[in-house]
Amino acid sequence: MSVLQICTVAALYYASGRLGLLQELVRGQVTPLWPPTGIAVAGLLLIGLRVWPGIALGAFLINISLGPSVPAVLAITAGNTLAPLCSYALLRRAGFHTDVDRFRDALALVFLGGLTGMLISATVGGVTLHLAHALPTNGFWSTWWVWWTGDTMGVLVVTPVLLVLRSAHWPKLAPAIRWEEGAVLVTAALGVGFLENAPVPLIFLAFPLVTWAAFRFQLSGAAPCALAASTGAILAATRRSGSFAGHTVLTDMVALQAFNGAASMTALLLCAAITERNQAQAKIEETCRRLAEMTARITPDTGGPSTPPVDRGKEGEDGGPARPS
Repeated sequence: MSVLQICTVAALYYASGRLGLLQELVRGQVTPLWPPTGIAVAGLLLIGLRVWPGIALGAFLINISLGPSVPAVLAITAGNTLAPLCSYALLRRAGFHTDVDRFRDALALVFLGGLTGMLISATVGGVTLHLAHALPTNGFWSTWWVWWTGDTMGVLVVTPVLLVLRSAHWPKLAPAIRWEEGAVLVTAALGVGFLENAPVPLIFLAFPLVTWAAFRFQLSGAAPCALAASTGAILAATRRSGSFAGHTVLTDMVALQAFNGAASMTALLLCAAITERNQAQAKIEETCRRLAEMTARITPDTGGPSTPPVDRGKEGEDGGPARPS
């Protein structure tokens, strides 16, 4: 079973890496969204440390066709493997829940799993390319920035979707109105992705969509919507269309990663806050129900209408026996 899991993670890592390279921006191997990091972190969270060889194998297969030399490939592979392992260790240390049902879980995934853990892969990769003379000195920081943000976006955008798929099930008892709303949400997500590539800059329309999905469907709706919005924005940036037309590569990269980060953080934080609110409301309702049951058990049941007390003095005045004076 472990061998199958390792091979599955390696295959998913490699396939998503080839897909991510279609939108490369720097030296044919640095992209604004690197899905393999999201797959690696999700695999570690859902399966455990035993799948790390699959991460290393997938990273090696991706980089062997790109790296300038074998030592450089091995170094980059090591960095790509250590980064998700570091994210996993930090998330476990923080008591991360894979359901992302607490506000602290969303913050941990953003700041520990994404922003902190991916510093390793970006730094190792950038330094390796520089030492291998595959990267000019004046291009180090731009490459490092794209590498770091691309890996971070992989964690923030892809990992939540995989965590949702882990617990996905067919909602048999869902009313028809929910299915209709879900269909409208999917259509709106596709429409927003199309509008992001339109000549008119309409990229901001993604935020009402993500907010709607978070309120109505929580993470199961907001995570895919954030992924769709980020994908549409990346396509617009690489094509220099929509909001990314007429700017330099650096300006487009900053704007793109700011948008991707804002969309994913909005989805994660809002979903966590709504889930916590729903859980608190459910606990309050359960507590009220238990109090009502306890009150019903404590209060004596007379079995009929209560009888008012008899006034003995008045009874004597009406002809009945009276108290002696």
